[in-house]
Amino acid sequence: MELQQLYSYTRRAISDYDMIQDGDKIAIGISGGKDSLCLLYALAGLRRFYPNKFELVAITVDLTNGEMDFSKVKALCDELDVEYHVVVTDIRNIVFEQRGETNPCSLCSKMRKGSLNDKAKELGCNKTAFAHHKDDIIETMLLSLIYEGRFHSFKPVTYLDRMDLTLIRPLMYVPEMDVIGFQNKNDLPVAKPQCEIDGHTKREYVKNLLRQLNNENPGVKDRFFTAILNGGFEE
Repeated sequence: MELQQLYSYTRRAISDYDMIQDGDKIAIGISGGKDSLCLLYALAGLRRFYPNKFELVAITVDLTNGEMDFSKVKALCDELDVEYHVVVTDIRNIVFEQRGETNPCSLCSKMRKGSLNDKAKELGCNKTAFAHHKDDIIETMLLSLIYEGRFHSFKPVTYLDRMDLTLIRPLMYVPEMDVIGFQNKNDLPVAKPQCEIDGHTKREYVKNLLRQLNNENPGVKDRFFTAILNGGFEE
């Protein structure tokens, strides 16, 4: 995927769901993975020519109590002229050692988002941006169907009333294969996963299931996505 195509996907999502207004200060959640670095590129570029003027900061929640090295991510933020912050936490130890969670994803996600939102508020942001792409949205719908018995997925825009923050997902139209292509083309400084069960989760199972379904029924992924757009965002 070329940079201009990334801008096109992102701008379409922002316009379709009115994600960005004049004067917004947006905190990008940067895990160090390919998706969040792709979002960093997209919003840093759009900031220069999008009609509504907005500010950006990038925030990484370090789950490892400072064991991770995010220096290459910082260098990319410097290159793109985006202020960068790392919030050091002990979340991994709390989830896996102290709590011994058998289903750690939910607690880890809740704690990560809490740390990110707290830092975003401290920095004066009114919005946070997460890098969920098209495949993430479809996989979340399947997870919800299989494990919760309901048709539901991520919303493009969510107001968090307890934090007075608005969460946006500008990569919602970008297929994961295009993210991978952009990563390879631009040699993104992807950090190693912070999660010790990465690749062995229910989400990974659903990702493989979706791949199989789409191989056996070409176009089913796009049809799932259309179904979500037509009603799957409701709570």
